[in-house]
Amino acid sequence: MRTGVIKAYMLKEFTELVRTKLIILVYLLPSMILILFGYGIKMEVKDVRTVILDYDKSKLSYQIISAFEHSKYFSPEVLNISEKEALSLMKKAKIDMIVIIPESFEKNLLKGTISEIGIFIDASFPFRGLTIQSYAEGLLYNEASKLLSSDKTGLITVNQRNLFNQSMRDEDAIVPGLIGIVLLVAPAILSALVIVREKERGTIFNFYSSPVKKSEFVVAKLTPPFLLHSVNIFVMFLWATYLFKVPFRGSFLTYWLTSEVYVMISVGIGLLVSIVARAQIVAIVLTIIITVIPGFLYSGIIMPISAMKGEASIEAHIFPVMYFNHIIYDTFLIGQGFGSEKNLFYFVVLVMYALGLLSLGTLLMKKELR
Repeated sequence: MRTGVIKAYMLKEFTELVRTKLIILVYLLPSMILILFGYGIKMEVKDVRTVILDYDKSKLSYQIISAFEHSKYFSPEVLNISEKEALSLMKKAKIDMIVIIPESFEKNLLKGTISEIGIFIDASFPFRGLTIQSYAEGLLYNEASKLLSSDKTGLITVNQRNLFNQSMRDEDAIVPGLIGIVLLVAPAILSALVIVREKERGTIFNFYSSPVKKSEFVVAKLTPPFLLHSVNIFVMFLWATYLFKVPFRGSFLTYWLTSEVYVMISVGIGLLVSIVARAQIVAIVLTIIITVIPGFLYSGIIMPISAMKGEASIEAHIFPVMYFNHIIYDTFLIGQGFGSEKNLFYFVVLVMYALGLLSLGTLLMKKELR
């Protein structure tokens, strides 16, 4: 390849990006996505609007009510209304949960008789409903165990420890995964636009009629998006660690190398899109469909990949975001790095993805009018 030709094309691309102010979007868009979604996506449920119907009026029922009142997860209110009226409030979306403490609840519990507490949860959103259920059950079991602590059942206790995200912060769970989505979407859009723009304006004929090789054209066109978004690797790291206070326990070299390979994958996707699309708006829409939807579904942010079965698991293993995010979560929260065979294998998979996409894009690109 002739370096002079590549430098000339690259200079033209950088000049065009500065002239059209598109270079501002290169750094504005990824930061906006990370900040908006980093603060906007919340897995933790707080201030659950709760109505408590206490028919027992015992010491234990008052302890349970007090526990709800002192929990950050619930915003309780003890009302002297019927169950039908409470359900009516839930149907009107005024409350999220109803807790019914029946008569003789404490007495039956002390006698060893099976006792039940009624919990009605608004499960319109299943994930939120399951989270509320787990919070309520944990609180109720904890208060009941205090009453029975003198009994033999208290001989068995659970000593629980949360690893890697001890404080259970949403930011620690969301932000590293968002980096994988940002570095997949933004470089792909830019790399697709720089080639499709040539088609839309008709300047692509300069390439068709010149002795410039396909490999030289591809390298010259994709190098600017790759270099510009290589800077975003460091910008995303700074946002994550200093703005969102996400811990970083791994090797920065592992993070950087993996991210650079991942950006190569992204520009490779943009190259394939540019071969199909002939208008910039088509390129943008097609790139978003290819990157954003799989990025959210198979990045591990919303649902763990290990929980996926059948076709969903196969699709997750097809998209590179799963492999990248596994390594990124490790560098931020765990710190094993390439000492883990799985991380090393996933890195090799990403390298193969990058080489495969770039090679396929160069091969499919035709230096002729179709």
